[in-house]
Amino acid sequence: MEIKFFNRWDSEGIAVVDPGLVRYITLEPRILPKTGARYAGDRFRKSDTSIVERLASKLMSSGHKGKKHFMSSGHNTGKKNNALKVVEKALIKIEQKLKKNPIAVLVKAIENAAPREEVIAIEYGGARYPKAVEVAPQRRVDLALRYMTQGAYVRSFNKKMKVEEALTDEIINAAQGTVRSTAISKKRDTERQASSSK
Repeated sequence: MEIKFFNRWDSEGIAVVDPGLVRYITLEPRILPKTGARYAGDRFRKSDTSIVERLASKLMSSGHKGKKHFMSSGHNTGKKNNALKVVEKALIKIEQKLKKNPIAVLVKAIENAAPREEVIAIEYGGARYPKAVEVAPQRRVDLALRYMTQGAYVRSFNKKMKVEEALTDEIINAAQGTVRSTAISKKRDTERQASSSK
């Protein structure tokens, strides 16, 4: 029996084009992508977790910005089954709109939205200076997923738009590389700041 994501989509023929992210985007299919965080104590093990599950996990805690819990209700309840339903509905909508395998669209969106450089603050003798650094590949995937889920929630939180529709638009726009995607615009801002502080 062939295993597919949500018993609908297989990952055969989907390749990660970005060589830096190949080891960090896992496309091994799961009928129900839910590991129960068995990997939680091990370093770098989350990279072995299916990328669909990582998206669902980010949906459960999308509201943290600058250490403030600015959204801690609605879908941010820690109920993974709810998050997985949202992801499944979003993937169904992507398939209906683009007539493509939505897992491939999600992978393309993550590759496009993953920032390559960011700015850190270095302290020399009491003064702080910005310094551009390359982003680690695992952090690139994490940031892309975080930006996409935050963009979806900002568009749907306390608004008429449903979260699955917002997530669908966010993933499609990120896959196409348009600035309508929050993730793409944040990536460009981050890389612009990094290039100006070299």
